[in-house]
Order: sequence, then C-alpha cells, then structure tokens
Amino acid sequence: MKTSIKQLKSYLLLWGTQSLSALGSSMTAYALGLWLYKNTGSALKTALLTVCSYAPYVAMSIFAGALSDKWNKKRTMLICDLFAAFTTAAAFFLVKTNSLAPWHLYILNSLNGLMNTVQQPASEVAATQLIPKKYYQKTGALRSLSQSMNTILTPVFATMLFAFGGISAVMTVDLITFSSAFIVLLMFISIPEPEHNKKDNLSVISSAKEGLSWLKANPMILKLIFFLAGINLIASAYNAALSPMILSKSNGGDGVLGTVNFCVGAATFAGTFIASATPPPKSRIKAICLSLFCSMSTENFLLAFSDSPIVWCLAAVLGWLFIPYMGANLDVVFRSTIPADMQGRVYSCRNTLQFFTIPVGYLSGGLLIDTVFEPLMSGQIADNILVSLFGSGKGAGAAMLFAILGVSGVAVCVIFSLLLSKEKK
Repeated sequence: MKTSIKQLKSYLLLWGTQSLSALGSSMTAYALGLWLYKNTGSALKTALLTVCSYAPYVAMSIFAGALSDKWNKKRTMLICDLFAAFTTAAAFFLVKTNSLAPWHLYILNSLNGLMNTVQQPASEVAATQLIPKKYYQKTGALRSLSQSMNTILTPVFATMLFAFGGISAVMTVDLITFSSAFIVLLMFISIPEPEHNKKDNLSVISSAKEGLSWLKANPMILKLIFFLAGINLIASAYNAALSPMILSKSNGGDGVLGTVNFCVGAATFAGTFIASATPPPKSRIKAICLSLFCSMSTENFLLAFSDSPIVWCLAAVLGWLFIPYMGANLDVVFRSTIPADMQGRVYSCRNTLQFFTIPVGYLSGGLLIDTVFEPLMSGQIADNILVSLFGSGKGAGAAMLFAILGVSGVAVCVIFSLLLSKEKK
C-alpha cells in the first residue's frame, strides 16, 4: 500500500486538486443551468449551454491533439486552466452588475470548450506519464470516484450555496477551488514529457493525419470509438431531457432533481469500488459492452413509464452503477494500446469522432422536447394510450423521448457487441 502511494504520489496530488477544481466548475454549470431553465422555460435554450461547450471542442480537437503532442503538457494545462478561470470571473462580473443574459453564457461556454480542446489531450498524456502501467485500472477507478463524488456533491453544494448567496456565491467557491489546483500544479507537480520522435516536427495537419492513420490501422479502437459515439448521442439527449422532465412534473422540482442526481453520484461512487475490487476481466471489450447494455436497458425505460420519484432514483442507480467499471476497462484498453508519443493526436482524433454526437444529442433532445413531443402530448385526451404510458401535462413529452432513447440504446449495444465480439482485448 505504501509503495503504491509513493509511486502514485504525483498523480494522486494532481488527481485530488483537479477533482476539487472540477467540483467547483460543475457547481457553477449546475447553478447556471437551473437559472437559465427557470428564466426561459425552454429545454432547447438550456441544452444550448452544453452544445456551445462541445461544438468548438469537437470541431478543433482533431488539430488540438497534434499541438498538444508538441507543447509542454504542464504549461498547456496551466494556461488552459487560467483561461477557464477568466471565463468564470467574467460571468461573476455580469452577475454582480445584473447584466447576465443567456447569450453571455453561450459565448463563455464556447470559449471554455475551445480551451478544453487543448487541455484534455494534454491531461490524458500527463496522466499516462505519471501512472505506472500496472496501476491503470485502479487509477481509472479513481477517476470514476472523483466523477461520482462530483455528481453527488454538485447538486447538494450548488443548491445550498445558491440559496445562501445566489449564483455569485457558487462562482466564488469555483474560483477558490481553481486557485488551489492551479498553485499545486504550478509549484508541486513535475510532469515528464514523453519521448519525442521525428514525427513530432510534422505540421498540425500532417500530425492530425497521423492520428487518423493510427486509428485506421487499429480497427478495435476505432470500433470502440464509434460505439461510444452512439452511446454519447443517446446519453446527451437523456441529459437534455432529464432536468426539463423532473422540473416540470407535478411531483418533481428542484429538490427531486437534486435527489435523482445524488443517486446518480451514489451509484457511480459504489461502482468505483466494483471497478477497483474486480480482477481484470478475460475480455475487456465484453465487459464494456455488458456494462453499457445494463445501463441502456434499464434507466431510460424506468424514467419513461413512471411518475414516481422513487422509481426515478432507482433508474439512476441502475443506469450508472456499472459505468465506472466500463470506464476503467476502457481506460486500460486505450492507455495500453496507444503509444505514449502518439496519445495526444490519437486522443484528439478520438474526441472528434467520439464526442461529435454530444452537441447533436443535446440539440436534438431539446428541440424534440420543445417542438415535437411536448406539443404532441399536450394535445392528447385523458384516456389516450400515450397518456396512460407517459402521463399528462408538461414533462410528458420528455418521458416519451426517454422511451425512444431506451430502445435506441439497446439497439446500439446489441449491434456493436456483435461487431466487437471477435476482438480479444
């Protein structure tokens, strides 16, 4: 145990402080999302917050990774973190001057997404450099642990701070947590650079082509990426629909939404122990597919066909319990397969291919709720079969979308499980 901690000391320090900073950022995003939905009542306008974050991230990732491979990883992370803090400070100023408007948030989120484009591949390579290979699965579980704690604590702390001091109080905590992570990374963590080769002198476009060529030559990784792109499409539409449905239902509201999100975090928290305690599976590919099938075949259907907050909480647990196990195995597959000196450009190509469906999913989910499913359900008579299945009133359209997402999720898992069944990883 002591040996493990000593070997992972730098990574644990980076992971702990960056997780704390991520919690602060998540609380700000949560509070601003609630503010926007309450002020507009539109699922589409609220979903656009995430669309604006991911659009530049997806569009530029394929080139950013090539730059990340060339640039110093620690310096890149520090500059990107500092820029992200400036966007939070700008939003804080707008709140204090009572001039915050939705379009401000869209612009700030777009700038944040642009910075994350470069930071994310740099962070991935930095983690690989700090983690001995034998600890990949355990550290993958640690990352799931921080994500689950983030999910548990975000609605609790954000709601509490919002009630105490408004959005500005949430942003103040965000800036404090950022400062601590920035200082620790700047002064106490040394990140070794991976060995470079002559390919690192290629142009940005040529380097991006190198990443795409590597993926083309490794079909297992490419299939996994497209599989996750399909899952991300469904998951992002789910995220776009969850808050509007729970906030709109007569037995929902802020407290219920916070409770459901707490259950998501609690499930992923428990899942991290499953991921860290479980021995390596014979087939990591099969473990990934089965985990996602369990999620897709339960949560969406329970959300669609029930008006009970208790069932919604059960859905959250079933949907997220095995996600850390999936993530830990996926992390091992990627880190052990992609060469360290190629990871920046390959991860960036992966980001473009795997995450382009996220803004599409958020946009489609919000648009379908506002313009298709809510109008459709509002026109149904009381004894109609659709009302029997999905309820009535505002929020019924979002419930109908969950049923469609459930069917789609199961189909994606079955199709890609068959495509990946011959892989040996």
